[in-house]
Amino acid sequence: MAQQVLVSLVDDLDGSEADETIEFGLDGVSYEIDLSADNAEELRDALAQYVEHARRSGGRKRTSGKRANGQVVARSSAADREQNQAIRAWARKNGFEISERGRIPSEVTDAYHKGN
Repeated sequence: MAQQVLVSLVDDLDGSEADETIEFGLDGVSYEIDLSADNAEELRDALAQYVEHARRSGGRKRTSGKRANGQVVARSSAADREQNQAIRAWARKNGFEISERGRIPSEVTDAYHKGN
């Protein structure tokens, strides 16, 4: 015997048939709500003025090499990597504890530049 299961999405506000699930966040908490097309439009309209003035902190990623303000994002060059390797080697030789990867602490780079 075969069984067929029907899943029905219900609008969380009014109990009608929902057309979509909307994800949003507030005060560090993420929420999901199932809404009909009309209620989804009302939610988007209600939030529009806040979204217009807000800073993006997550969600869909931008693929261009530009920030929202139009500035080009800097990329590390081979020269930067070579200098970082030299700073790390100097730091180890001079008693600093430093990781193989990641950000080099400013006190290490300051000491390196004073000594070289």
